[in-house]
Amino acid sequence: MAEWLSDQGHEVRVITTPPHYPQWRVYPGFGAWKFSRETRQSGSREPLEIFRCPVWIPTNPRGWRRIAYLASFSLTSCLAFIRQLPWAPDLVLLVEPTLFCAPHTLVFGLLTSSVSWLHVQDFEVDVAFRLNDLPAGGIRDWAARIERLLLRRFDKVSTISNRMLERLSVKGLPQEKCAFLPNWVDVSQIYPSDCGKTYRAELGISPDSVVALYSGNMGLKQGLGLLADACSRVANRSDIKFVFCGDGPYRSALANQIRGLRNAIMIPLQPADRLNDLLNLADIHLLPQVAGAEDLVMPSKLAAIFASGRPVIATASEGSELSTAVESRGLIIPPNDPNAFAAAIVRLADDPSARGRMGARARAYAVEQLNKDAILKRIERIMLQACGQVDSKHLADGRNRPDTIGETRATSATVSPEK
Repeated sequence: MAEWLSDQGHEVRVITTPPHYPQWRVYPGFGAWKFSRETRQSGSREPLEIFRCPVWIPTNPRGWRRIAYLASFSLTSCLAFIRQLPWAPDLVLLVEPTLFCAPHTLVFGLLTSSVSWLHVQDFEVDVAFRLNDLPAGGIRDWAARIERLLLRRFDKVSTISNRMLERLSVKGLPQEKCAFLPNWVDVSQIYPSDCGKTYRAELGISPDSVVALYSGNMGLKQGLGLLADACSRVANRSDIKFVFCGDGPYRSALANQIRGLRNAIMIPLQPADRLNDLLNLADIHLLPQVAGAEDLVMPSKLAAIFASGRPVIATASEGSELSTAVESRGLIIPPNDPNAFAAAIVRLADDPSARGRMGARARAYAVEQLNKDAILKRIERIMLQACGQVDSKHLADGRNRPDTIGETRATSATVSPEK
């Protein structure tokens, strides 16, 4: 998003951490304990400046260790915010997680007369208690009150699903303050192809095998125990191969659970330039989640799965946002039902025509509803409107800002950059 806005001529500065997600280890070439600054300008009209702040990264980000992790970035990012005070942007955008940065984001907005905007990728407070990361009781009520207080102080709040939008209303935000901005995908970079054959050859998978792929973060809320269980239940099917790709705190546990199973292969996180190849390796995508999390988060990987033109088997409660999104583009299975999950894999493995129909619907949905440029243009228009720099006519007809409008400057703070 920052790169796209920069390419449109906006002056953008980003405050973040050194990259470390989903491995929970700092990438080579970066340091966890130092401030750094990068400038990117690749054909853009304005350079994109990135300020990386020190952060303590736990190997197992659960409970109070996760709190300490978030708090460490909150403290160090304060210094980066102070540095931006003379710049005085028109808009300051905070991405949740982490809400820990909300207090100084709001103070910064007041001091610079900037529009303050919170974008909710997931409700981290609700998720923490739902996953029993933190003890319930008085601390939960205290955290909920603090969250509501902070949410109401932002000028604009956006989120990525309609159910999450409804949850903002439950938390006391007026409808006119909220916006629906779904995760997007570059459909020119992710598309149906036979390029997955390369991976099949590398992994020694027969061209006739049906590949069920899980790709992404391996954490607690993904409910990955269901994957190991499914492997065991269909071990008699030599034509079905499971491929697990990614990293995260649950990876070693999953590796132990599938040890000895001939139908399962685990590979590390792959380079970004091979993402389309990887997604096209799959005949079926797998998207498990723990019960109760489906309306607190919306997996960002779902957009890329749809764009690849493959069906997905997801776990979700009936009527949830995830269930609605996957309907007719895959199969929805109740959470924590290993029998149903394994049966769904076998069902799609045995029905290539159904896989083709569902995959085609998924691709069409990605192109029509999740297109990167269309969504980012909408974000830009809402930003300009919030800053008072675009009129209703331009919002209605979808045109970009006129040349007479001054460049909008924005600073963004986030902590686990998944995109």
